[in-house]
Amino acid sequence: MGRDFPANFPQRPKRLVPTSRILSPEQATMHLEFHQLDRRWEHLRVREPQRQRRLLASLADSGQQTPIVVVAAGTPERYLVIDGHKRVAALEQLGRDTVEATVWAVSEAEALLLSRSLRFSPQESALEQGWLLAEMEHRFGYSLDDLARRFDRSPSWVSRRLGLVELLPEAIQQQVREGKLAAQVAMKFLVPVARVNIDDCTRMADAFVTHRCDTRQAGQLYTAWRQATRAVRERILAEPELFLKTQRQAPVAKPAAVAQVERDLEMVIAILRRTGRLLAEALPEMTGPQQKQAQGQMENARRELNRMAERIGKEQEPKHAEPGTTHRDPGTEREGSEQARDRTGAALVAADRAQSAARELHERAGDPTGREGGTVPRPDPRAFDIVQGESRASP
Repeated sequence: MGRDFPANFPQRPKRLVPTSRILSPEQATMHLEFHQLDRRWEHLRVREPQRQRRLLASLADSGQQTPIVVVAAGTPERYLVIDGHKRVAALEQLGRDTVEATVWAVSEAEALLLSRSLRFSPQESALEQGWLLAEMEHRFGYSLDDLARRFDRSPSWVSRRLGLVELLPEAIQQQVREGKLAAQVAMKFLVPVARVNIDDCTRMADAFVTHRCDTRQAGQLYTAWRQATRAVRERILAEPELFLKTQRQAPVAKPAAVAQVERDLEMVIAILRRTGRLLAEALPEMTGPQQKQAQGQMENARRELNRMAERIGKEQEPKHAEPGTTHRDPGTEREGSEQARDRTGAALVAADRAQSAARELHERAGDPTGREGGTVPRPDPRAFDIVQGESRASP
């Protein structure tokens, strides 16, 4: 009803109606010890460290607000956890002795389906849906049509989810469960690789985990692998760190920045023209100090414009001085060449660094002809106008 929630959970007030009466009028909640809980379905959900830390802080501050859901197991005093695995793990980490739970008087399979339909947590990934469907099919014998009806989906939707679980290697699925690999990364990049080559899929997943690739870096590695030939794919997967290093080179100026500079300069010109027109009217009324102040501001503006013009001029200059026949004094020519050499030193180093990693990636496979993905040409000392960050190493 529009009421704001506090940032920190307050101390839980005593309910007028017990929680057990709200959840299940005929079944009271109970406090179970950890050894009574069977957590066999914990693998159906992805572990998210950040959310788990927030849940841990909430439980430490306010205690358990919502009971977990369990069903009776086959043995006495044992209960199967249906919903609340993350709460159980957090309470155990906090050193609590018991967990508040409510028992559903339904079968194990019905409880799993009902829990999914009542779940208020964020939407599960396609891989998590596949895990649940696979368990329902293998453990409880549900057919494809039964699962489609239960999940209110088409049989093709169920088949696709089951295919994901069957396609991805179990080692990769375990990395997703443990939170080492994002489910989105696995679905978007590793599944297509698995359809082509299972070994390449496993190696790419290991590279994602080892180098802690985010979605952008994982996409770069996958795109390069997809567009490359077999030999280049092998080089990429053999040394993914070298490939990622070439991608981290300083990028060229973004088009958005170039457009912004052009717009700003147009505004400066318009302002100067307008000021020039106003100056003709204001000049007779300006005092001597005001005129001097205006002259100083104009001089500052002139210096800034000259500085920017000089910077553009340096970028347009040749990066290497060509020896030529001149009639200047030899001493002056030597001094000029030394200055040009100083100016180009930084550019030479930047260009060499940008190409060294790319050349190493292609040469380690022993393919000097460059049939796989193209070769990196030897730097031409007469044309060092390479922008730092450009590299042809990416396949």
